[in-house]
Amino acid sequence: MRLVTVLAVLLAIIVEPAHAYIGPGLGLGAIGAFFGALLAGLLAILGFFWYPIKRLRRRRRERREASVAETEETGRS
Repeated sequence: MRLVTVLAVLLAIIVEPAHAYIGPGLGLGAIGAFFGALLAGLLAILGFFWYPIKRLRRRRRERREASVAETEETGRS
């Protein structure tokens, strides 16, 4: 484990230039791709949890409406 740490530190210290240019177009594209993937992941998680919540809310509303209708029906008799 200690050898791995020493090698990682040496590789971090001995850095050579890459001789590469990253222009603003590539930078903005990378940022856009990152945020797009992040948003897609969050929406997937939200969608995964939203459907059961929506179904539960619909069931509760239907039960409430049924009990109100039953109460009104009983009151009219």
